[in-house]
Amino acid sequence: MARSARLIVPCFPHHVFQQGNNRQKVFRDDEDYMSYLEWLKEAARLYRVDVHAYALLDNGVHLLTTPVDESGLARMMQWIGRHYVPYFNKKYQRSGTLWEGRFRTSIVEEDWLTRCSRFMEMQPVACGLAARPEDYVWSSYRHHIGISPSPVIRDHAVYWNLGNTPFAREMAYKAFFEQFNVEDRKLDEILKKGWPLGSDAFIKRLEKVTERQFRMGKRGRPAKSDR
Repeated sequence: MARSARLIVPCFPHHVFQQGNNRQKVFRDDEDYMSYLEWLKEAARLYRVDVHAYALLDNGVHLLTTPVDESGLARMMQWIGRHYVPYFNKKYQRSGTLWEGRFRTSIVEEDWLTRCSRFMEMQPVACGLAARPEDYVWSSYRHHIGISPSPVIRDHAVYWNLGNTPFAREMAYKAFFEQFNVEDRKLDEILKKGWPLGSDAFIKRLEKVTERQFRMGKRGRPAKSDR
């Protein structure tokens, strides 16, 4: 069966997930993380994709982005791959694929953007890579709370609306982040499968426009009528 085309809607936020082949490590030292971020920054500029948040894990990547056209996001990820994979293979004397299949994307409703960012930036803690999100230097959390600004990030209007000053935005983001709960872990399945993230009304609109189904139907036989 042919793979369905990625759903890319220009000027809408998209979560991007890419995982190492067989969940192998794709970053082994600080140089690897820094090299990837440099190429991400350059590719985002070349293909006009705003990066709002990121979390680089040892075996995968989460990005929150907004492309200005339908092709920019894919071209950005391909450009990064053409630079990062040869670098990684040469450095560690290996060959072959590094990533597990193609990257996945999920359209994110703006009302859910901060929640998506929070989910991503909590992944290093959830994966046991850090005790606290602020301890992990390879995510955008430290940028969002004012510890160390990232040249990769272009903040979304949703973040700017958190406060009238940088300090107010940072404190509001930190307060929102501390509301993380187990319910947010449900986002893991949604985002890793490439399903849209948003309200029922938002998803229904996408289904109507794209003629796709993004919600799982109930299993089993249809209920019998009472006639």
